[in-house]
Amino acid sequence: MVHDFLPPLQQRSARITTTLIVSVLALLLVTVTGCAVTHPLEPKTMTSQPAAAPTKPLDTAALEQYRIRVARHILERNSSLVLHGTPQAMLRSVVVVAFTVNGEGRVLSSAVYRTNGDPGAERAALASLRRASPLPQPPEDLLDARGHLDLMEDWLFNNNGKFQLHEFASPQAKTIP
Repeated sequence: MVHDFLPPLQQRSARITTTLIVSVLALLLVTVTGCAVTHPLEPKTMTSQPAAAPTKPLDTAALEQYRIRVARHILERNSSLVLHGTPQAMLRSVVVVAFTVNGEGRVLSSAVYRTNGDPGAERAALASLRRASPLPQPPEDLLDARGHLDLMEDWLFNNNGKFQLHEFASPQAKTIP
């Protein structure tokens, strides 16, 4: 090797440099080629269960119209808690609630899906949804096989505890007073 003609310290330095170069090249090779391992598909076993019924395509326009009706209904049933006007620049809290309604619009379940950890705002969002139940009856074509519809809504809270819903939210203030 070329290293044999160099003094011992330079030989060691050359080996380290060579090792580093080889390591970097190996890392680049893994990065370029990807590091996922693809296994061959396993054969599926045949079962005697019937195939699931094909799902119908979701009518996104009807879903959006229903979401607006639901938001309007929640706001009407909680009018004393609704923030009118411009929300402050730094909101107190944003609470996303996931909920399920049945074909009659009754809220079957609800839970905080995402939050910044403000328990008062979380309770207020869930309570306003409960007060609004039953919600408007959803269109039948939006219901799943169980006769349910899963939705989400965002509650945007000011420091005073009043809220707007995402569907009807005004643009926030630009400056913090």
